[in-house]
Amino acid sequence: MIKLLQEGMFLYHGSYCEVSEPDIGKCSPFKDFGRGFYLTTERSQAEQFAKLSSRKALENGLIPASQNFGVVSVFKFHVSGQTEILVYPEADEKWLHCIVAHRKERIFKDVRYDSAKYDIIGGKIANDATNATILTYMSGAFGEVGSKEADEICIRLLLPERLQDQYAFRTGKALNQLEFLRSGRIWI
Repeated sequence: MIKLLQEGMFLYHGSYCEVSEPDIGKCSPFKDFGRGFYLTTERSQAEQFAKLSSRKALENGLIPASQNFGVVSVFKFHVSGQTEILVYPEADEKWLHCIVAHRKERIFKDVRYDSAKYDIIGGKIANDATNATILTYMSGAFGEVGSKEADEICIRLLLPERLQDQYAFRTGKALNQLEFLRSGRIWI
């Protein structure tokens, strides 16, 4: 089960730089729950992502070669009754279909369309360690994409009990519920 968003909850974002004012326009559109600013309740997960993000930024020349750190930005969540939130409490077929729908436009169009009304979507993270399994599923190697058999094989291989949480803040309304508190360096 993932942790549900609650008033005053701390959320963490790992990157190669501090993000005190998130901008959805700078976010990639083909992430697990679509374009959004991604946070987690697990600081250790954000730290790992900060290291990974910094290594990728170094490889792509986005940061100076002398930068040997990533950054974890810390936010506090404030509840607003006007926000539409969708949470996938388990890594199940609905969660899997949502991830695939946002990673590949032509698969599960109805899921992508239905999720467009949500300001925040949360669930287990399908990270770089699980990417190969998701890609294999999308290729049809486990059976027809969306079939019960393919879904079950993919979810079982993802080891969902080991997956941590993530929340995609997808709209300005959602971002307004975040209060930036501080950031800290994580050495790579």
